[in-house]
This record gives sequence, structure tokens and C-alpha cells, in this order.
Amino acid sequence: MRNTYENEAAGSSAPRRLFAFNGGFFFQKRLRRILSLAGYSLHLGRPTEADLIAIWGNSPTAHRGLAMAERTGAPCLYVEDAFLRSLFPGRIAKEPPMGLLIDETVPHFDPSEPSDLEKLLKHHPLDDTVLLDRARGAIARLKESHLTKYAAVDDTLRPPDPGYVLIIDQTRDDAAVVASGADQARFQEMLILAQEENPGARILIKTHPETKQGARAGYYGQDHITDRVSLCDGAHSPWSLLDGAIAVYTVSSQMGFEAILAGHKPRVFGQPFYAGWDLSDDEFPLYRRQRRLTRAQLFAAAMILYPTWYNPCTDELCELEDTLEQLAAQTRAWREDRQGWNGHAMRLWKRKPLQRFFGQHKAMVFERSSSEARDMVWASKEGPEGAVRLEDGFLRSRGLGAELVPPLSLVCDDLGIYYDPTQESRLERLIAARETLRPDQERRARALIKRVRTAQVSKYNLGGVQPNLPEGHRILVPGQVEDDASILKGANGEVRSNLDLLRAAREAHPEAKILFKPHPDVEAGLRAGRVDPEEAAALADMVLDHADMAYLLDNVQEVWTMTSLSGFEALLRGCKVTTLGNPFYAGWDLTTDLGSPPARRRAEPSLEALVHAALIDYPRYRDPVSGLPCTAETALLRLSSGDIPHPGLGNRLLSKLQGRFASYQALWRR
Repeated sequence: MRNTYENEAAGSSAPRRLFAFNGGFFFQKRLRRILSLAGYSLHLGRPTEADLIAIWGNSPTAHRGLAMAERTGAPCLYVEDAFLRSLFPGRIAKEPPMGLLIDETVPHFDPSEPSDLEKLLKHHPLDDTVLLDRARGAIARLKESHLTKYAAVDDTLRPPDPGYVLIIDQTRDDAAVVASGADQARFQEMLILAQEENPGARILIKTHPETKQGARAGYYGQDHITDRVSLCDGAHSPWSLLDGAIAVYTVSSQMGFEAILAGHKPRVFGQPFYAGWDLSDDEFPLYRRQRRLTRAQLFAAAMILYPTWYNPCTDELCELEDTLEQLAAQTRAWREDRQGWNGHAMRLWKRKPLQRFFGQHKAMVFERSSSEARDMVWASKEGPEGAVRLEDGFLRSRGLGAELVPPLSLVCDDLGIYYDPTQESRLERLIAARETLRPDQERRARALIKRVRTAQVSKYNLGGVQPNLPEGHRILVPGQVEDDASILKGANGEVRSNLDLLRAAREAHPEAKILFKPHPDVEAGLRAGRVDPEEAAALADMVLDHADMAYLLDNVQEVWTMTSLSGFEALLRGCKVTTLGNPFYAGWDLTTDLGSPPARRRAEPSLEALVHAALIDYPRYRDPVSGLPCTAETALLRLSSGDIPHPGLGNRLLSKLQGRFASYQALWRR
């Protein structure tokens, strides 16, 4: 069993010497790093009986290591890519893996003797409630985000009409095929039996991604197409194809494992790890496998206990759930960016950060027409009809956008934008959809809330003074930028200025301790919204210039706001929140709303559901350290640790000029 805890224990002792006779072990940086974290030290030379010899599956170079093991008596350690590998096959894109399968007996696909995975499946109790709940949640997450071994699949690509028999092709002479004793004749037999056992049904052959890309031949081709039989070589999600299938046939493909998770009992013509547990119909059964398992038990062993998972952002071993979310973030970026983006009304200083965010798979262009690229416009600007609207996310940066500090998170909205209540936004739809969370989603959102509170993270994370606050019922009134789009769109009542907001709070609570915190952009002289000091002092018990917002939110009982994100941050900290405008978090029965939230907001999500939609589903995050798309948790780690590159001198000088000439807005449109 190679779970994270055992790997951590291994790392606490001296590394085990591991000798390799395959250049990939030395030249592939990710492979070396995962092995090192797992407690192995790679070496060249001749091993002793106390050492290990690394064998990459049944690769063409495996015979070198096997021969050395025969001569020296050193045991072998078999290494393979994990079942969630990367966006594209390694042979095509040279992407590093998200994890490894490390086995001390044989590779998992070799049925000649029980692998470490088979031993887990046969002997581990697999009865821990927490473990099985994790398995069920992870299965649901795989389906929800259409994740698979090579995750660059188009989840919007419509599969053929349902009712077909699905046959899964594999690459010719693949190690998993050869280990099962299969060949061309076996695949031909499978095709014939699929037609005989399903009279009249359409037969759909799913080609392997490497075959589609021309990297390796498969067992089926154009000569197998008939009136009943067709090839499917599109970038379909396996989960979509499995949904429409009435039966599934495979030799030893990982997609057979996914078929079990999707609810099928596949016909299996090889001897893969998932055969023999009463979850498949096996043509060549292994009689030593007699245990009956549930899908959750099979998944728990194969995906949670057996693999060694790695987080490329934090450079550490991790649990399956962390890998799932990291791969989901990278997959989302590929799916949304692969056609390219044409940015409109983007200021010059923003273009480089936007290129990093959205140009990894196809370079982003600006102010150009393109038949393929999707249009994107900054949410407060005018752009082409149908353009996706872009805005900062809610866990943004350590520093102000007005000071040209690039964001760690951005939101893309194809319906509206979150701060405009006059039309439905994608965030609204996500909040309504999350009204009922799965247990795994609720756990993740609750953990994220706890981490936000513990790390005292807010949108800009500026820090600041932590003043002694007066005793009594403390109400925080966060100031806003009065010409900000969220005020222009969302403050549609009588209260539309910071001064009016202060008056309303004081009138409603004459005995409370009112604390006014000016907006950082206003304090910096970069935006409008200044309240005359004498008027502020007449209404507020304290005016908290340059105070730490996270500290304030932890030390007040209530927040009054028009549309400020501080109201959302206050909800995360258990504060009562009163809104006088229509922010995205109003109207869901979580706040006291003195404005007029849209009537369409009928759902009653929990706080965890609101957080899942707003901090997990809606934004995209980019890790400034690794440069990869990342999870909310990684962004939160960077914000709390301060491990973020700071903008250069040029950006700082430009921000000061922008503030000085803020009234000449035409200068800053590009």
C-alpha cells in the first residue's frame, strides 16, 4: 500500500537506493522527483542485494533491469503512470505524470502473479466508512468534470445517439494487452461476440487517443466498418460514451475500469486488475480472485490506497482528491482556452498577465478579429456581442489592482457578470445549482472556509494596522469605490454613496459602535469615494484608515454594505451581514437584504454551497510559482504565505501615474 502517509514515513528515514537502467528515470524531472519524495534515491552502477532495481512496466528496456536483477539478486520495483496521468498521452505531448504506480511485485496489469494492487483488493478490509465515502465522492467528481487518464477530452462533444454497444480498442502490442495473452485474434473474437450477443444493436468502436494522433496503431481500423459497426475517434468524454452504451466490451483497457464506475458490468477478454471481483463478466477468469467487491471498494484500493499522487504546484506528495482538483483545473483551462481568445478593451499592463492566464494552449490576441478565437472583454467595458466578460476573482492578490498588481484569480462569465443583478450571471446559476451539495463538496467548502479564516485572507491581503476596537456591538461599514461598476449596477436604491451608507447604519443602530473602513483604492488616492473626515467622524465611532480588513472582520459582529465583497468575507467569518444593494451573495436567505434582490434568486443554498460556487466553481486560478492553472486551495496558500512575485518598478510607477491622471480615463483604455 503506497498512500501518502506511508510515503511520508518513508521520507523520514534514509532513502532506499534505486538503480535504473532506463534513461527515462534520470532524464524525466517529474519522475525523479516523485520517486525521491516517495523515499527512493536513484543511482547508476551495480546494485547489491539490499538495493532495488527500477523497471518501467514492460517497456522495451525492461530486460536490462531484469537481467541485472537476475545477476545480483536485487529485487525489482515496477513503476508505471498512475490512472490519472495528464492532459495528453506522454508519447504525444511529453507531459509529466500526476502520479505513479509503484509496485514491488509485478506491474498492476500483469496477471502472472498477484501485484501489490491485487493484494490490496484481495486482503485489505476496505470497510472504513471514511475511505469508502472518499471513494464515492471521487467517483462523482471524475464524472462531473469528465476526468480520465488523458483528460483532454471535449465534454461538450455530443456522443452518438444512445443504445449502442461500446467496444474499446487499445494500442497494438501494448504491455497490458500482451500481459493478458491477447492479440489481433482476441480483438476480432471480441467484435464477433459483441455482435452475436447483442443482435440488431449498433456497435461503436472507441479508438485509443494515441491511435487517433497517429502515435500507435490499434487493433481496429476502416476495414472493420460495416452497416452495424462504426469507429469513434473523436475527443469524446469516456463518461459520455459510457452513459449511452447498453453494453461494454474490452480486453484490458482502463476504460473498462471506468465502465464499472459508470455502472456497467463490462465483458472482459483479458485479465486486468479490475477483473475477477464480481464487477465484470470475465471471458478468461483468474480463479485466485474470488472476493466480491463493491465499486467503491475497487476504487478505494486502485485510486486512493495504491497510487503515489503528486501536486505539481506545491511540489509534494498528496491525496487523490488534491490530484483530482489540480487535474480538473488544468483540464478546465485547456477546454476553455484551446480555441484561443481575442481580448477587447484590455489595458496594456494587463495583457501579459492575461496571456499567462489564458494563452498556455493558444496565444491570446488583442483587438483582432478571428473566426476561431472567442471574444473576451473586461466586464466594465463595451465589447462585441456575445463576448465573455472578464473580472477579478474573489481571492485576488496581495496588493491592489489599481496599483497594477496582477491577479491570482479571474472569472469568465458567458451570461453576465456577478456584480450586475440586472441580468442572470453564470455565478447565479452555479449558486442555484449547488443548493444541494454532495458530502465531498460540502467537506471541501467547509475546509476552504476554515482555511480562509485561519489564514486571515481577504481579497487584496494588504495587511495593515490592528487597532484597539471599542467595546460593545461593533458594526463594520466598509467603504467602496463609488464609481465602481458594482455600485453603478448593484446599488439601485437610495443608498449609493459611502456617506449615505454610514448614515443608514447609524440611523438603524444609534447605540452601536460604527467602524468605517475606507476602501484601499480610495485611501491610495486612486479611485473616487472619499468621505469628508468631519462627516465621517460625526457618524462613525472610529475611522479605520489603513486597517487590516481580515482582522476587522474577525472582531466585529455585523457588517453593513452596499455591494462590497467584504460582506461575503464577513459571512465566511460568521458575521451578520446587511446589504443595501444587490451583491451576488444577497437574496439567498443568508443576509438581511434592505435592497431588492432579483426575484429569480429563489434557491436557499447553505453557506458552504455559496462558497463552493463563488470560490471553487466560478473563478479560475493561476499559481504564480509553478505557472500552472491551480485550485482555490493553492491560491489561498500563496496568498497566506506571501510566496508571490511582486510587480516591478515600471508597474509601480505606472500605477502612480494612473492615479495622478485618473480623470483622463481615455489614456488608460488600452
